[in-house]
Amino acid sequence: MKITYHGHSAFRVETGNAVILVDPFFTGNPAAKTTWQEACRGCTHLLLTHGHGDHTGDSLEILKETGALLVSNFEICSWLNAKGIDNYSPGNHGGRIVFDDFDVIFTNAWHSSSDMVAGTPVYLGNPSGFVIEAKREHGNTLYISGDTGLSLDMKLIQELYRPDIGILPIGDRFTMGADQAAYACRNFFDFKAVIPCHFGSFKGFVADDASSFLKAMGPDAAKVKVMAAEETVEF
Repeated sequence: MKITYHGHSAFRVETGNAVILVDPFFTGNPAAKTTWQEACRGCTHLLLTHGHGDHTGDSLEILKETGALLVSNFEICSWLNAKGIDNYSPGNHGGRIVFDDFDVIFTNAWHSSSDMVAGTPVYLGNPSGFVIEAKREHGNTLYISGDTGLSLDMKLIQELYRPDIGILPIGDRFTMGADQAAYACRNFFDFKAVIPCHFGSFKGFVADDASSFLKAMGPDAAKVKVMAAEETVEF
């Protein structure tokens, strides 16, 4: 499994023949170092955790350009269908969708989900996280929490799916901060590696760096992989 970070909460995950973009926010992302046109090359699937603009980002343009399959909740799939996207596969909390190279399971996330239309929030379903289970020959199980606060539901994710790699927000204010994210990693999960996100982008609204998270992880700090934008790691 190959993971590329694009800043904020945007990731590219490659497993088998699948190229998955998750929350592809490039245009207007202060942390992004590339364009959506470069990042979406070969994209086969696009996963959206929720409807906020810093996560849906350039989804519409990418889906039109690549023909990739949209995977998200029913409301987001319907919202983008109304904008011309016909290739989509909706799901919801607890559900599993099976693909050739991976399965995706929708998990709970404690957050909100909407788009702004003429200054008014438009409801876009319940936010979620994803467990991405690569097929056995491709290796790892990845948990992407999405924007969320700390939740005891995370213990069930560990018990049911035993993810090898975790991607968790540490930015605070709108998501878990360093202390809650570290608590989850040290008490609920048994990750081989954890990648922090949702930091270092919007100054004054999210944490500037991952130093507090590394400190809060204590003896488990060696598991943390702090990625720079456009950095790729392979597991």
